[in-house]
Amino acid sequence: MFQLIELRKNVGLRASLFKLEQTKAIKEVLNTKLANKVLYQHGLCIALHDILDIGDSYSFPGDAGSYTSVLFRYIMFRPFEEEVLIGRVARSTPEGVWITLGFFEDVFIPKEYLQSPCKFDAEDNCWIWEYADGLETHNMYMDEREDIRFRVVKVEFNDVARRKEHDEQLLPMKIIGTVSEPGLGLLSWWREDNI
Repeated sequence: MFQLIELRKNVGLRASLFKLEQTKAIKEVLNTKLANKVLYQHGLCIALHDILDIGDSYSFPGDAGSYTSVLFRYIMFRPFEEEVLIGRVARSTPEGVWITLGFFEDVFIPKEYLQSPCKFDAEDNCWIWEYADGLETHNMYMDEREDIRFRVVKVEFNDVARRKEHDEQLLPMKIIGTVSEPGLGLLSWWREDNI
């Protein structure tokens, strides 16, 4: 789920940061620039882990700041395929279910990856799994704010810097999940007292 990646960036330090020790100033700039941002093909930046190397600093005429090449490791959120995660149902649409992990909101379970057979209830705005136990059919509702266990099918990245004007809703990172297997779905469906 979390990975440690090594990056090298040129870090610009404003003159107002010169009062700090250089390592502390660099940490502040890196966390301000990267925390809670998605790096294309890497994942969601969580926090700076450590600094491995600080190169020479340079300043340019007419600029009061300095620029330094820094090699560092950053903690990234990027689940691997087949990983099982627990989130919370954020909302349902006729296309599927959106899940929140608390710190990441762009998890989507398309309708074809929901338990089968299922149907969308437009009045309650939720999906219903029509579970048949051999004797009768039970309607299992996927209500908002319920905890849900899902398996990651894939992680999609989009280069939002190159998006076109009509692609306003293009997400930089989206996790596609499934609940169409035993043990997956709302946690309340699989409580131990129900087994």
